[in-house]
Amino acid sequence: MPDLPAPATIIGGAVSPYVRKVLAVCALKGVPVTIDPIIPFFGGDRFTAVSPLRRVPVLIDDQVTISDSAVICQYLDERYPDPPLLPSTPADRARARWLEAFAATRMSDVIMWQVFNEAVIKPGIWGRPRDVAALERGVAEALPPVLDYLEGVAPAEGYVVGPLSIADLSVAVLFRNLTWSRVTLDAARWPRTLAWVERTVTGSPLGALSALADRLVRMTPAAQREAYEAAGIPVTPDSVGEATPRRGPMTV
Repeated sequence: MPDLPAPATIIGGAVSPYVRKVLAVCALKGVPVTIDPIIPFFGGDRFTAVSPLRRVPVLIDDQVTISDSAVICQYLDERYPDPPLLPSTPADRARARWLEAFAATRMSDVIMWQVFNEAVIKPGIWGRPRDVAALERGVAEALPPVLDYLEGVAPAEGYVVGPLSIADLSVAVLFRNLTWSRVTLDAARWPRTLAWVERTVTGSPLGALSALADRLVRMTPAAQREAYEAAGIPVTPDSVGEATPRRGPMTV
């Protein structure tokens, strides 16, 4: 008999692009989830026990506890291979893995840490003023080369290596955090990239998840739990979160 999807607990909120990616993969593969939508900085000792780097998402099911989105998605794809997250040929699988790695490294460094961290996390979590000069440098100097590279690999239509894959999801999911950072991208300079991202969002579970996250980003943590329930995503009865933020070993 095929391995039926086991219910999974996801720790982390959908404002995180990495949580949205995992939730999208679970939706594609029909894996039922319950979410503990914590902001990672507010995780308590129980969170540290399952996520030693104090980062989200964490997936817990009947077989594993994993705290890295790329590894989680690989696990889900191997355990539940339909629909596949990777293309059928070795060359295309390598291209997809590379774009997932590029999104997790250079794109994340620029979008999440140089831009979103400065624009949203520092003032919102730590109560620190934005370094406006650093934020502007990130947008004006670090971000354009990333987008220029994507423009060179973005498909004119459809997805980047055949059917929807982990490459498309990994790249597209980061762009919403630019929107929340109030960064407007030049559609004339990066038309293929922005069209590719839009196709991926609207053609996958990222569409509904992004719309949910648009609401969540303006809510208190308590109100967020109710919003997940209203969106049909059950929340855990208790939480590994706590009231006071603390820094993790890799917090900028």
